[in-house]
Amino acid sequence: MVRCREGRGRVAALAPLLQGLAIASFALAVGFGAQVWAQDSGDAQRRLERAQRELREVAAERRRIENARGAASRELRAMDERLAKASRALHDTDAELARQRKALADAQAREKQLAQNLAAQRAQLAALLRAAYTVGSEAPLKLLLSQDRVAEAARVLTLHRYLQQDRTRRIAALSEELRELEELGLRIAEQERELEATRARQREQLAALQAERKRHAEAVAKLDASYQDKRSREKALGSDVAGLRKLLAQLRAAAERAEAERRAAAERARRAAAEAGAPPPKPAPVPAQPALRVGGLGWPLSGSLIAGYGGKLPDGGKSSGLMIGAPQGTTVQAVAPGKVVFADWMNGYGLILIIDHGNGYMSLYARNEALLRDAGDMVERGDPVASVGSSGGPGPPALYFELRRNGDPVNPDTWLKK
Repeated sequence: MVRCREGRGRVAALAPLLQGLAIASFALAVGFGAQVWAQDSGDAQRRLERAQRELREVAAERRRIENARGAASRELRAMDERLAKASRALHDTDAELARQRKALADAQAREKQLAQNLAAQRAQLAALLRAAYTVGSEAPLKLLLSQDRVAEAARVLTLHRYLQQDRTRRIAALSEELRELEELGLRIAEQERELEATRARQREQLAALQAERKRHAEAVAKLDASYQDKRSREKALGSDVAGLRKLLAQLRAAAERAEAERRAAAERARRAAAEAGAPPPKPAPVPAQPALRVGGLGWPLSGSLIAGYGGKLPDGGKSSGLMIGAPQGTTVQAVAPGKVVFADWMNGYGLILIIDHGNGYMSLYARNEALLRDAGDMVERGDPVASVGSSGGPGPPALYFELRRNGDPVNPDTWLKK
């Protein structure tokens, strides 16, 4: 839009020159031609030299900005990769912390069960000891006198002794296992504290990286805007130079024309002035529509639909997939089972992950903050594969999703509704 306004402004600025050409041609016809042509030709020549000088300066500045933009884009890619690594590390720490907490809960449950078993064994041993005490110190003689056969009496005494020894061994084993469980619980608790500290440090690092990445993205956006402005300026100046050269040629030709060309020259000037008239009116702004909420079923995430299939992307390009806005770090899920065949940074897409679903179908997930899977990993539908970000360029956090068949983009609606 800015470029169009500049172009129309420059055409309008040339209108007085074209009208001056008509006046000069008319003056030539009535006897003042040589003097007026010399004046207009010198003015046009000075304008041409100024425009050419400015064109060279703008072209040099545009090349400088282009180099700076390339360096800034490379820095942005490196920042996206660092941010992805930090986010992946935080995700892994959270997963490990969840595993440690489960292990601690399991150990505590086992410890409680063993304590109950130990109490039962101690109760049984106490009952045996009370029975032995009741019989008294002459228990063997009493047992022998109460038996008809000596062998049977010996067997009863031996069995009584074995029961006490077995209870004692079980109590010792349970006590040892309880001691080991207590040590395990202490170790797990210590690991959990270390993981909590690690997670806190990683969250701080991730926040710092996100802030730095935002600054880089803003710098790239400013360089992009400056680059586009210089390109527009360069293009407009090129048009001015061409117009001024043409004007000089017309002025020189006008000096050689006779009275017979006066009417034709005036008509040409009139047409040129009409062409450089007021710009067409601006279209009335279309009121913004509320963003469509999407998600559920087979969608990779829930959020606001920024651009649908075949729609218009924020940068003005045509969308070959879907762009879904969501908060930074929102989990992105696989839309179908398959194998991760690519997981890396790609120019224009930022951090992108591609899954091969077989039968020629592939799904693409771009602009991510972090990739949670590596090339070669197998995934199921609904598995987390990435987290939402804005890698690859400026703009708010959003997922760019495509479904391709045999390399060509296709409308993913049917898949997402399964």
